[in-house]
Amino acid sequence: MPSTQDRIKALAHENLDIGKEPDMDAGFSDSGVSSVDAVNFIKKVSEEFGQPISPEDFTQFTTLGELASYLDSRS
Repeated sequence: MPSTQDRIKALAHENLDIGKEPDMDAGFSDSGVSSVDAVNFIKKVSEEFGQPISPEDFTQFTTLGELASYLDSRS
Protein backbone atom coordinates (compact mmCIF):
# COMPACT_ATOMS: atom_id res chain seq x y z
CA MET A 1 0.00 0.00 0.00
CA PRO A 2 1.32 3.47 -0.85
CA SER A 3 2.40 5.70 2.02
CA THR A 4 0.25 8.55 3.23
CA GLN A 5 2.65 11.03 1.62
CA ASP A 6 2.44 9.22 -1.72
CA ARG A 7 -1.35 9.21 -1.56
CA ILE A 8 -1.42 12.94 -0.68
CA LYS A 9 0.99 13.70 -3.54
CA ALA A 10 -1.22 11.81 -5.99
CA LEU A 11 -4.34 13.64 -4.82
CA ALA A 12 -2.55 16.99 -5.01
CA HIS A 13 -1.32 16.22 -8.52
CA GLU A 14 -4.82 15.22 -9.64
CA ASN A 15 -6.74 18.04 -7.92
CA LEU A 16 -4.43 21.02 -7.48
CA ASP A 17 -2.45 22.97 -10.03
CA ILE A 18 0.87 22.85 -8.17
CA GLY A 19 3.09 20.89 -10.52
CA LYS A 20 3.77 17.31 -11.44
CA GLU A 21 5.70 16.47 -8.26
CA PRO A 22 4.12 18.35 -5.34
CA ASP A 23 6.61 19.60 -2.75
CA MET A 24 5.48 18.24 0.61
CA ASP A 25 7.30 21.07 2.42
CA ALA A 26 6.04 24.01 0.35
CA GLY A 27 3.44 26.21 1.96
CA PHE A 28 -0.02 26.27 0.47
CA SER A 29 0.10 30.05 0.22
CA ASP A 30 3.40 29.79 -1.69
CA SER A 31 1.90 27.39 -4.23
CA GLY A 32 -0.98 29.66 -5.25
CA VAL A 33 -3.78 27.27 -4.27
CA SER A 34 -7.10 29.11 -4.23
CA SER A 35 -9.48 28.72 -1.31
CA VAL A 36 -12.02 27.00 -3.58
CA ASP A 37 -9.40 24.48 -4.76
CA ALA A 38 -8.27 23.94 -1.16
CA VAL A 39 -11.82 23.14 -0.02
CA ASN A 40 -12.32 20.70 -2.91
CA PHE A 41 -8.94 19.13 -2.18
CA ILE A 42 -9.69 18.58 1.49
CA LYS A 43 -12.98 16.91 0.55
CA LYS A 44 -11.02 14.51 -1.69
CA VAL A 45 -8.52 13.84 1.11
CA SER A 46 -11.35 13.17 3.58
CA GLU A 47 -12.92 10.70 1.15
CA GLU A 48 -9.61 8.97 0.34
CA PHE A 49 -8.63 8.48 3.98
CA GLY A 50 -12.11 8.03 5.46
CA GLN A 51 -11.40 10.77 7.99
CA PRO A 52 -13.51 13.91 8.02
CA ILE A 53 -11.46 17.11 7.99
CA SER A 54 -13.35 20.37 8.08
CA PRO A 55 -12.14 23.37 6.10
CA GLU A 56 -11.54 25.07 9.45
CA ASP A 57 -9.31 22.20 10.60
CA PHE A 58 -7.52 22.22 7.25
CA THR A 59 -6.38 25.80 7.83
CA GLN A 60 -4.09 24.60 10.64
CA PHE A 61 -1.89 22.84 8.06
CA THR A 62 0.60 24.98 6.17
CA THR A 63 2.11 22.18 4.06
CA LEU A 64 1.13 18.87 2.51
CA GLY A 65 3.69 17.24 4.81
CA GLU A 66 1.86 18.51 7.90
CA LEU A 67 -1.39 17.16 6.51
CA ALA A 68 0.21 13.75 5.89
CA SER A 69 1.65 13.67 9.43
CA TYR A 70 -1.76 14.53 10.86
CA LEU A 71 -3.42 11.73 8.89
CA ASP A 72 -0.73 9.26 9.98
CA SER A 73 -1.28 10.21 13.62
CA ARG A 74 -5.02 9.50 13.32
CA SER A 75 -4.72 6.06 11.74
